[in-house]
Amino acid sequence: MEKKASLSKKAQSAATIKRLLSVAMQEFSRKGYAGASTEAIVKEAQVTRGALYHHFKGKKDLFYAVFKEAQLEIGNRIEADADAADDPWGGLVSGCNAFLKACSDPALQQIVVIDAPAVLDWNTYRSVDENLPGSGLSLLKECLQDLVDQKMIKPIAVDALAHLLSGAMDEAAVWIAQAEDPSQALTQAQNTLATLLEGLRN
Repeated sequence: MEKKASLSKKAQSAATIKRLLSVAMQEFSRKGYAGASTEAIVKEAQVTRGALYHHFKGKKDLFYAVFKEAQLEIGNRIEADADAADDPWGGLVSGCNAFLKACSDPALQQIVVIDAPAVLDWNTYRSVDENLPGSGLSLLKECLQDLVDQKMIKPIAVDALAHLLSGAMDEAAVWIAQAEDPSQALTQAQNTLATLLEGLRN
């Protein structure tokens, strides 16, 4: 009986966290970190303020959890487009394009591109991309290693290449967000990146 009660409590806790993250994602996306309100989040999620602070230390901690969820969503989109490609090389190009496109999605853009670098310290921001399984950087490393193993690209230090490409795409995402015509900027960034990537092919 105690085991059932414990499992039920864990399920309720998980459901509360999921609901809070879902509502917080929408709140941070629509209003940005500065404009988002924890009062609005707990009201929309239909939980008490105590429940919020039971699971998260505060607004910044909640944003950090939302940021990780957003990174995973970007990773899911990258993986879906990469897997749909005809070969590993096409997977690299499609995955990189998917990253830039996902970062141009207003909801994800507000959290990952605009707010996260300002709200989180640099080490925290980078560690998520570096260590979160399924993040864009981890998927990029896997893809590049596969291409090196299959001799489809020049033999090169995968970690170094992944960080160089990731840094370039992160900067491109910021540039797109600030562009007068984001749609045109996205197309230009994707086309330019494709040209750069061609230099890696054997």
